[in-house]
Amino acid sequence: MKLYEYSACELSEMLRAKKISSRELTESVLDRAGEVDKKVNAYLRTDREMSLRMADRADKLIASGEAKSRLAGIPVGIKDNISTKGIATTCASRMLENYVPVFNATVIEKLESAGCVISGKLNLDEFAMGSSTENSYFVTTKNPYDLSCVPGGSSGGSAAAVACGEAVVALGSDTGGSIRQPASLCGVVGLKPTYGSVSRYGLVAFASSLDQIGPFGCTVKDVALLQDEIQGHDKMDATSADRKYASLLDNLNDNISGLKIGIPSEYFGEGIKPEVADAVMKSVKELEKRGAKVVPVSLPSTGYALSAYYIIACAEASSNLARFDGVKYGYHAQNCDGLIDMYEKTRSEGFGREVKRRIMLGTFVLSSGYFDAYYKKAKLLQKRIQQEFADAFNSVDAIITPTSPSEAFKIGERTSDPLAMYAADICTVTVNIAGLPGVSVPCGYSEIGLPYGMQIIGRKFDEQTILNLAYAHENAFGGFRRPEL
Repeated sequence: MKLYEYSACELSEMLRAKKISSRELTESVLDRAGEVDKKVNAYLRTDREMSLRMADRADKLIASGEAKSRLAGIPVGIKDNISTKGIATTCASRMLENYVPVFNATVIEKLESAGCVISGKLNLDEFAMGSSTENSYFVTTKNPYDLSCVPGGSSGGSAAAVACGEAVVALGSDTGGSIRQPASLCGVVGLKPTYGSVSRYGLVAFASSLDQIGPFGCTVKDVALLQDEIQGHDKMDATSADRKYASLLDNLNDNISGLKIGIPSEYFGEGIKPEVADAVMKSVKELEKRGAKVVPVSLPSTGYALSAYYIIACAEASSNLARFDGVKYGYHAQNCDGLIDMYEKTRSEGFGREVKRRIMLGTFVLSSGYFDAYYKKAKLLQKRIQQEFADAFNSVDAIITPTSPSEAFKIGERTSDPLAMYAADICTVTVNIAGLPGVSVPCGYSEIGLPYGMQIIGRKFDEQTILNLAYAHENAFGGFRRPEL
């Protein structure tokens, strides 16, 4: 096996045993990216010289015994809406095409302190708005299992890079499924942590009450390893939870005997492809054989969740993206006739179609005369959804659903039908609305070899239970299968 084919946990042990160096590992990953990224388009930019400098620093830390983290020396891909000092952070938008931050996001500070290597910045739907990574201003990322299909979104670059070995692990962000859905479509593991467990400082905001940074990996252990490094309170983020976090990796086990798994009927009906539902239920039955108990639960407001999500998310996007006006930083339109014309041209030229669609929708639902009719009702529905999950968790330890209603769809198939595109998030948005943790794990493949994903949802700050269930499932089914390119 080549080094990029090993899991992060395996590589961590090899590095600490000095069987390999971080430079050798980083070169393997970057060489792999150079080999396959012209097909996949996962990266927006790499800087080999910078990455190798970081690898050499990691090797010195490991050699001197100063490396305290198990992630030291491991290359990590970064979604390009997470601020990296001195490295362009574009959000895959023309608006920020030349923006180079002067500060790191908190998660980047943590990774650098741990001795990690940044392998590059990964593609996404513009400002994280999309479910296919087709909305990037720069390039369309392709699914490594079928290059004619989308990788999901908005963190499609992160999922695709991990799937094909261009990154050992990666960071993404999840506002309504943007980690879990591409993880499902690319056959990898993706965790959306509890809201507030990972600092959002330095994450370019889409919808501040829903956004959450989280990890991708080929295995559950890799995801636990990366989550351990990035979780924790941050005084720079007012929504960061001030609590203690135990190590998820140290406490990871596949003993699920006695755990109660809730199966909500609302997630297995209309809109869910029968083959996907069958694959998920096959996995549930295997977990049941291992000692878990299956309990039917009901989440009756699920059918309204997608509407509530897009009202709330677009309203917050309308506010958050108001800062991009051509004055302070970012794209600035030329040949303008006054200030108002400059605003209009800058935002018309700088934002893509999907971003403008969501800004307009968000501005509409917040406008006088419509606020009560739309935004206020959506927030009331959010409270109802939160309560329904709380009620369900009175009788179960975790809830299992499909991650995506189907396998990956063809590039261009849904670009002219926004509602069909939005439906890709039907299984995932409730988790963000309720602020809960959710993980997607591979649970099967279609007849043509495209991955299916299973979503495991837990109580707030109970990532341990859902990762233990994911680990038990992975051990039962054999886990990740790397695509051939």
